[in-house]
This record gives sequence, structure tokens and C-alpha cells, in this order.
Amino acid sequence: MSPAADMTHVHDAVGIGVGPFNLGLAALTDPIADLDLVFVDARPGFDWHPGMMLDTAHLQVPFMADLVTLADPMSPYSFLNFLKQTGRIYRFYIRENFYPLRAEFNAYCQWVADALPNVHFGERVKDVRYNDGVYSVHTVGPQGRKVHRGRRLVLGTGTQPHVPEAARTITGAGGLVLHNADYLDRKTELQARSSITVVGSGQSAAEIYLDLLQDLPSRGYELNWVTRSGRFFPLEYTKLTLEMTSPEYVDYFHDLPEATRDRLVATQKNLYKGIDSDLINDIYDALYALSLDGEPRTRLLTHMELLDARYHPETDSHTLRLHHGEQDRGHLLETDAVVLGTGYAYREPEFLAGISGRVRRDAAGRFDVDRNYGIGTTPGEIFVQNAELHTHGFVSPDLGMAAYRNSVIIAQMLGREHYPVERSIAFQEFGVPAPEAAGVRASEPPGAPALTPARAEASV
Repeated sequence: MSPAADMTHVHDAVGIGVGPFNLGLAALTDPIADLDLVFVDARPGFDWHPGMMLDTAHLQVPFMADLVTLADPMSPYSFLNFLKQTGRIYRFYIRENFYPLRAEFNAYCQWVADALPNVHFGERVKDVRYNDGVYSVHTVGPQGRKVHRGRRLVLGTGTQPHVPEAARTITGAGGLVLHNADYLDRKTELQARSSITVVGSGQSAAEIYLDLLQDLPSRGYELNWVTRSGRFFPLEYTKLTLEMTSPEYVDYFHDLPEATRDRLVATQKNLYKGIDSDLINDIYDALYALSLDGEPRTRLLTHMELLDARYHPETDSHTLRLHHGEQDRGHLLETDAVVLGTGYAYREPEFLAGISGRVRRDAAGRFDVDRNYGIGTTPGEIFVQNAELHTHGFVSPDLGMAAYRNSVIIAQMLGREHYPVERSIAFQEFGVPAPEAAGVRASEPPGAPALTPARAEASV
């Protein structure tokens, strides 16, 4: 479609960025005749964390947390239909494992993206403007400049690799320092060094440590794993904890004061950033096997926070200055290479500057995301995907809640629920029960002693 033709057509919404969340929105809106959406992404095609496509790496959520199933189990864009259409459904069945391989999930998303005619790659958004009820999204790519116009925007630009302040002194200074997002592309370089240090203790850091550990005997390098946490925390995945990935918990969290939400997010990392327990066991088993031939050349250092780092060009090596939080002691670690398994963080895209006056913000200058995932000064005009950790809690990056969020966004666009939006799935209650709730007395019976704080505490 030519730029001139683009200017004459107004879509119901323009989606910017095509990760799993916006791709799911594209798949769920595809059969809805009343909605006309277009999606653009700067990359040449869909590729989800290509630097972490280790052979055995798998999702931390079951296959039902695909792009569509939890909103529309009959969708042709389901993971199971992908398996059927590609001749793999019986192998997946025999495997008896609910958790798809990461590379398999990536291939599934590519299959969906290729099937959707309104998903366009190779278009980088340069500017967004607003005029008379219409947003104009200006893109540039191999086919030149284009303009997509829509009554709404859905921001799905995703998170970017996070480099902590303490490590910025060595990134770009020389030597070999990389984020885990680039691991596979530079694995050969890493393994040519005499010592490697992995910083961080999430799933990606653990996967990289095990991958490097398995090659340690044949390569002969020294391998360090450093975390500021007190231990290598497993991802908490019990069923009552999983109920926190629910509409009720989002309601509860969103209604909390801003300061309370920020405090909670800081304490809930093991609910979404921990390590799969099977992976932790695999690491221990690998360490045990290596120890049969003597102590392996590896160290696992806990409570160690990275304070700063220096690069030494004369030796092509790095010094990491660490601090042990409990002992309040410092330690210098010399290493030839550093892998930063330090996660991802949302980075607001520069193109929003053209519509800054149409975006609501909180006291800290962040997006003020309403309960229905909108940030526009006019409700229902600008939506965000995975940029609401501070307002909706740790469920924001969870693939299992993506179909729910997209169902809510679709309902906002249509003014009705096309896909049923669940409101109550949890057995537990997250706030103070309403007085009329079963088994809860609205007031104490006549003559009962006052419920003092001490009695209230004892009654719990």
C-alpha cells in the first residue's frame, strides 16, 4: 500500500511493536469484522530473544499460555493448531511436558505472524502525531516512508536489555562484556577466555551458567556466578501463588496507593524473576558430576552486590568490585569476560514525544495506567502492553495473562465483550472482605467487648 493510500484510510487502532503481546492482539482481532487494526515493527521479522535460544531452554508457563487460547480456545492461531499444522502434535503429546521449548514457542509466533496480513515488519516508527481524533504513525523502512492512521494506539514496544549503573563503566570500554540477550552470538568469544563471570540470578543467568558449566571440562576456563541475592531463588510456582496472576489480584493491586505498589513490586521478584526449580536441580547435578574429578573451577557467590567495575586494557581483563551485604565486606573479582544476566526494563519510546500531551503520568513521571490498560488523556485511546508493572503488578510480563489483557483492550475498543473477560477465578481474597461476605460479621454483637488491636492480632 502506498503512503498516499495509507493517508486516506483510518484504522480502528495502530499497534506499535510486535512481540508476543501485540501479536496475540493481532491474532485475537483477526476474526472480528468490527475491528480493523494494523501492526508495525522495526525488526525484519518476528524473533523472540534470539540470543537465548538454548537447545533445552523452555517457557516457564504451560502451552495454554499461548497467544490466544485463554481468550479463545477455538482460535486457529493456537499453539496446538500450530503443532497440528506442522505435523508435531503427536510428538508433543508423547513428550508429556506442558512447557514448550523456547525455540518452539518462537517458531509458533513466527507461524502466526506469517499468517496475519496486517502485521508488517521492517517499519521503524519515527514519529507519532495527533490531529482531530486520529493518530498518524510515521514509519520508515526498506520500502520508504509510510503513514498509518488510527483512532487508537496500542504500544507493544516491549522491554529492553537492562544494564545496571554499576556495570556501565565497562560496557563499551573494551574487553568482553555483554548482556545475556547477545549470549549465543558471542558464546564462542566467551569460551575462548580464561575466566568468565555471570552476574545476576534470574532464569536467563541460570541457563547461561549451566550452559557454560557443561563445557567447563573441555574448555578449561574459570567460571563465576555472582548475585546480590541471599541465594539462588527458585521461581515460586505453587497453585495458590499462581492465583495472584488473576483479575482479582490485578484489581486489588491497582487500587493500592502508589507508594505501596512500588514497595510490593520490589519484594515480589521471586514471583516472576526466579529460577525454574528443575533448572536449579540440573545445575546442582552438573556441579556434583564435575566434582567427582576434583573441585570444579567455578564459584557461586551470593550476597555479592556489584558496586562498580574497571577495564584494564593492558591485560584485557576486568575488575569487579563487590560488596557482601550481610558481612559488610568488600571483594575484588578479576575476570576476563562478563555476562550481564540483569534482566530487561521498559524504556519509553522516543516517538511518543509528538503526543506527550495526550499521555497521562503519575507523580514519578511514569505512565498512569488505568485498570483497563489505557494511558490516554481520553479513555480508550492509547493502550500499553507490558509497561504497567508499577500499576498492575508482577502479572504484567506474564504470558499467561496476555490473552486476558487483550480481551480487556478489545472490549474497550468495541464497547462490548467479544471474548468473555474473567472477573473472578481465585479462591482466596486479597483485601479486607466486604461486610456482607459469607461468614463475616458487619459488626460485633451487642455487649461484646471492643476488638482492640491486641485482640484483633490474637484473633488472626
